[in-house]
Formats: sequence, C-alpha cells, structure tokens
Amino acid sequence: MTITENRPAASEAARRAMIDSQLRTSGVNEPWVLAAMNRVAREDFVPAAVRAAAYTDRAVPLGDGRFLAAPLVHGRLLAEAVPTSADKALLVGDGAGYLAALLRPLVGSLDAVAPAAAATLAGQGDYSLIVIDGAIEELPAALGAQLAEGGRIVTGLVERGVTRLAAGRRAAGEVALLPLAELGIPVLPEFAAPKRWSF
Repeated sequence: MTITENRPAASEAARRAMIDSQLRTSGVNEPWVLAAMNRVAREDFVPAAVRAAAYTDRAVPLGDGRFLAAPLVHGRLLAEAVPTSADKALLVGDGAGYLAALLRPLVGSLDAVAPAAAATLAGQGDYSLIVIDGAIEELPAALGAQLAEGGRIVTGLVERGVTRLAAGRRAAGEVALLPLAELGIPVLPEFAAPKRWSF
C-alpha cells in the first residue's frame, strides 16, 4: 500500500479537493472512508502518462481495457460495504490495485481474484464480504457461492446499459442484489450476461 506521508503539496491538495468537492458533496461523509481515501495515493495506481488525471471525477484508463473507477465510485463502494476487522473479504479486482490498498487495512483478511477467474472459483467459500471493483451484468453462481450465509456483497450492476451501485446478502443459500443508485462504474466484460433471444 502506498501511504501519502511525505507527498508533494500538489498531491495533498488534489486529495483534499477530491474529498471536499467529489466525496463530501455527493454524500460520502463517513470519517473512516474519507481517512482511507486521504491515506492512499491514487496517482501511484495509474500509468505515469495519466497521473495528472488520477483525482478527476471520472474513470482513468489503465490499459488493456481496464479503468481506475472515479473516486466517488470507490467511496460509495466502501461506504456501502462497511468493512470491519472481523471481515474475511474477497476483492474481485486487482489485488495490488487502489481498491485493495483501501480495503486491506479495514478488514481482518483480504484475498483477491482477477475478474477473469471469478466465475471458475471452486467450492464453497466463507467470505463475510465480497467487493467487486466494477459493474457486472450477472453474478456467476461460483462467485456467489464464495459468500458465507449472511455475508455481504457490494458491486456495480449493469441494467439496460445503466450502471448502478448494488448491494446484497446471502440468505438461504441465495444471493440477491439490490440496485441502490445510478453511478458511472466501469463495466467488467467478464461478467456479461449470456445473449438471449428477444422479440
């Protein structure tokens, strides 16, 4: 994890502006979320050519079709997930990326799996929290099975081309996602729903 101690003043000013003008004004006011996002330097998780855009209010391209979601997306994901030191968490995304750096100090343990591998996970998991760093059309059964009974999941959800923040729990062996708010979340193509005929 990259800590922001001894950072240049410009980086600190950009982080402060992100917190004050993007997060707080959009309802992300949880002190622990703001502290986490103030602690981790976003610019260290993007290519050098786009570092100046690390704190903008839109997704930043990382290459190979991947994006670093806008700060508001990560702020809302964290706020909805409410991670605690009691959580055994699974991140679907880059285990060395920005969201992992935000989550790792907030949970008891954090495992990560690449989006391409998430649909092929085997067996039953005992994760109390799953966070997906992107928007999905469909939750693979193999990924849902990694969630313990009563466990929480937070993700982006694509519905009719619109991305929304969504959250759910596993109850009676099933995971149901509830869309919460429209939010511009980068789409993960690995979670596209199978094409179906329509009339």
